[in-house]
Formats: sequence, structure tokens, C-alpha cells
Amino acid sequence: VQLVESGGGLVQPGGSLRLSCAASGFAVSAYPMTWVRQAPGKERELVATIDPLSARSSTHYADSVKGRLSISRDNDANRVYLQMNNLKPEDTAIYYCNARLWNGIRWGQGTQVTVSS
Repeated sequence: VQLVESGGGLVQPGGSLRLSCAASGFAVSAYPMTWVRQAPGKERELVATIDPLSARSSTHYADSVKGRLSISRDNDANRVYLQMNNLKPEDTAIYYCNARLWNGIRWGQGTQVTVSS
């Protein structure tokens, strides 16, 4: 089982990024997939979750990102995405994806997002 995030980088306020989480060893469509972020000196914050197909693929968001960030899933590619629009400096953090599997929660290594002018 492996999760690999990509797509982070430096972006100006108001800009957009799309993060990708490539999974191997399991099907992302079958388990809850979550994006979590951690800013310097702060606790980890759950950003967005997409439920498995068995739960209608419902999505859930932190209040701080509603309307700006969107989680989605490509079952054929076995990837989960986080589309981030209208980024703000307070979105600066390391973004991790995780999967709640049958044997525990698995994490990727994270990707850095920096929002700055």
C-alpha cells in the first residue's frame, strides 16, 4: 500500500493548484480518502474527505475551505485530487492524503503548498 502526493508549489494569493494523490495496493473507490494539512506550528487540519462508492462518494469539507477547495476521485487512475482555487496565505501548509483502510490509516509523504506574493 502506498500513497504519493504531488502538485504542490508556490502560488500567488488568488491562484489555483491541483494536488494529486496516487494510490497503489488498494482501490481508492472502496475506502474513505481524506486530505489533511499541517501549517507550521499548528495542528493537522482535516480539509476534505470523499466517501467510498458504497457511501455514494459523498464529500465533506472543513468550513475554512468550503467553496474554494474541491475533492474528487478518478477510479480508473486510482487517484484522488484536491482542486484548490482562490488560495489564501493561510492555506500555506504541507498537504497529506490518507486512506482509512481495513488495517488502519495510511498516509502519504505530503506535498508543500505555499501561497505568497
